[in-house]
Amino acid sequence: MKTIVPLAFVALAACSPQDFADQVGRRAATSVVMPVVATSMPSGPAQAATACIVENADASEVQALARDVAVVAGSSTRATIRAIALRPEAQACFAARNVPPVV
Repeated sequence: MKTIVPLAFVALAACSPQDFADQVGRRAATSVVMPVVATSMPSGPAQAATACIVENADASEVQALARDVAVVAGSSTRATIRAIALRPEAQACFAARNVPPVV
């Protein structure tokens, strides 16, 4: 147990504060996107679609999505998710993961 704690600090030190904040923001955004996407597809494809959407969100979109943690996504959040999902990069990600295209 004592060797695990120093290793955790080494791992955290390897990440820049900005990278760490981005990872935390993307995890929060995932928790917002997943329930929205899950309303239109089964769990497996919804998880894959969520990953594609979050991976293709820019930093400002991640921040906007993360602000909706613990609340029901409103129309602005749904519009942001849809806009990201319709990008060619997100569509290519959907295709690679066998997720039905968003229309």
